[in-house]
Amino acid sequence: MGSEDWIELKFRLADGTDIGPSKYSPSMTVSSLKEKIISQWPKDSEYIPLSVNDVKLITAGKILDNNRTLAESRLPVGVISTVHLLFPPPTLHKKSEELQVDPPIKNRCLCTIL
Repeated sequence: MGSEDWIELKFRLADGTDIGPSKYSPSMTVSSLKEKIISQWPKDSEYIPLSVNDVKLITAGKILDNNRTLAESRLPVGVISTVHLLFPPPTLHKKSEELQVDPPIKNRCLCTIL
């Protein structure tokens, strides 16, 4: 596979910082990609996702499905694409005083498109 066949992506976090750009194989699944993103997550961030289910990847107005490959998700080859990350914000429960993640609220977007 030549270098022109790789998909080059950079990931935009809600605070405006980026992870990447890095090159990925078109045969990689979205779930595997999320695992790589979590491993590269900035350690000084307020919120660090714990699993692939804590993160949604959005590009071209659509949420990428965990079970599809990058090629099946129709990500462009040969250009750097920006993928936005969507994740639920952490909340502090008053009773337990421990960090909890609430289930996502419908009809509420937490991503910022710059």
